[in-house]
Amino acid sequence: MKIVVIQGPNLNMLGIREQQVYGSMKLEQIHAQMKEFATQSEIEIEFFQSNLEGEIVDKIQECYGDADGIIINAAAYTHTSIAIRDAISAVNLPTIEVHISNIHRREEFRKQNMIAPVCTSSIVGFGPFGYHLAMVGMIQIMNELRAVQEMQKQVSEAK
Repeated sequence: MKIVVIQGPNLNMLGIREQQVYGSMKLEQIHAQMKEFATQSEIEIEFFQSNLEGEIVDKIQECYGDADGIIINAAAYTHTSIAIRDAISAVNLPTIEVHISNIHRREEFRKQNMIAPVCTSSIVGFGPFGYHLAMVGMIQIMNELRAVQEMQKQVSEAK
């Protein structure tokens, strides 16, 4: 199983910017913890961060046929990007949206979420631990998909 983790704008500044909102962990530390968990779970993991909307769209499209699932923190683009929403919808992969802060308790404009309706699930407000929850969630989603595929195969073979 391969999971691609896509990080949006300003997440490269974690640990520096607004620590009262996002905490003191740096993005590299979050990725190191995710990589350790992925290794223990025998999962291939790839990380990508960009401040540019088009690069994020390109990366999502590259996941088609190459990855089994996506974990994405689209950051500010969550609230504005129809392009990212359309890319997630187009690749049709299990996608878990993560937000470090609880976007529903913040400024009014952050309550609009363009990508949640096309994501499999959303994890908000757990700080950096939300990425671990997303990894566990993705494993569960993949196990359920495999079980359904196996059941469909057995029904097909029985006919």
